[in-house]
Amino acid sequence: MYRIKVFNNISENGLQLLPEDSYQVSADISDPHGILLRSYDLHDMEIPPSLLAVARAGAGVNNIPVDKYTENGIVVFNTPGANANAVKELVLAGILLSSRKIVEGIQWVNSLKDKDVDIAAIVEKGKSNFAGPEVKGKKIGVIGLGAIGVMVANDAHAIGMEVIGYDPFISVTSAWRLSRGIHRAETLDELLAESDYISIHVPLTDKTRGMINKEIITKMKKGVRLLNFSRGQLVNDEDLLEALASGHISKYVTDFPNEKLIGVENIIAIPHLGASTPESEENCAYMAVKELRNYLEYGNISNSVNYPECELAPAADSHQRITLAHKNVPNMVGQITSCLASEHINISNMINKSKKEYAYTIIDIETEVKEETLKHLSCIPGIIKMRSIKLHP
Repeated sequence: MYRIKVFNNISENGLQLLPEDSYQVSADISDPHGILLRSYDLHDMEIPPSLLAVARAGAGVNNIPVDKYTENGIVVFNTPGANANAVKELVLAGILLSSRKIVEGIQWVNSLKDKDVDIAAIVEKGKSNFAGPEVKGKKIGVIGLGAIGVMVANDAHAIGMEVIGYDPFISVTSAWRLSRGIHRAETLDELLAESDYISIHVPLTDKTRGMINKEIITKMKKGVRLLNFSRGQLVNDEDLLEALASGHISKYVTDFPNEKLIGVENIIAIPHLGASTPESEENCAYMAVKELRNYLEYGNISNSVNYPECELAPAADSHQRITLAHKNVPNMVGQITSCLASEHINISNMINKSKKEYAYTIIDIETEVKEETLKHLSCIPGIIKMRSIKLHP
């Protein structure tokens, strides 16, 4: 019986993918094998010795102490792309909101209530104060061409915008999904200089924190409209406010309001609604549950932020599976296979993958491995966590 601790409200439709006869799911479990969560902060939580994996129903993992979990052999999953359409739709709305002064116009109209005036006449007279350009034919630069960035680029192109994309690390999958009409910028400076609108779609890391700063802003076109639906910390607030005051940036639309940004002219602060759709929440829950279940039951890793993608379909004649999270050092696989060979154990199938300084190995065995042999495996220097999984009765 696998024990799953749940934080936040995870979609019931997703949780139903965990069979009741083999999973105990509750928010009150103290010794979980797996954790399912959305935004709950795990940084101050003591790591339960039983914990094997954490699955975040969302893309960002800033609320999870990934480095600490990696050192303990705990696999951290996220759900890239599960909420991509929801975020993309809000970005498209942000593009229009940044152009047409729609928010300002609505606020003005609401202010006319109970004024005992001719609303129609005043609206006709005052509407010119809220005019703004159409987006068709304008250039938008999309920084980051991952799951969301590609969708934004493609749909912006579909509504008539000229799209410039920049991502030096674009994946093959994203490249295939990108419309032929998208121009790939060779440098970030090229995108900054040409774009009337700029939409940011990169993860928050030590390298990207504050990436939109005074130096970068000076390279943008005067009057550019900036959209940030990725992470608030990607933008240096002080430099942004200075650029807004000077008119270098004409509008900033963000899904991450803070004290400095609220109530500032030409900032549209949305209350983090990017993934706030029922469809998105269900997609994230489905994906997170499937990832967690695939790992717990078969040791397979897909969409992990700290360990490599590593999946092996169980063979019909395989009785037992051994998984090992370990340091990515020379002769590690040799030591593992030698340990098994010394016990006259035949390997029916295996796979080894690495990700930076860490690696992961799956080994299928036709016969049952003795506990003493498993202990020898776990004692090999560099082994972080070893699991034994029965594949077939």
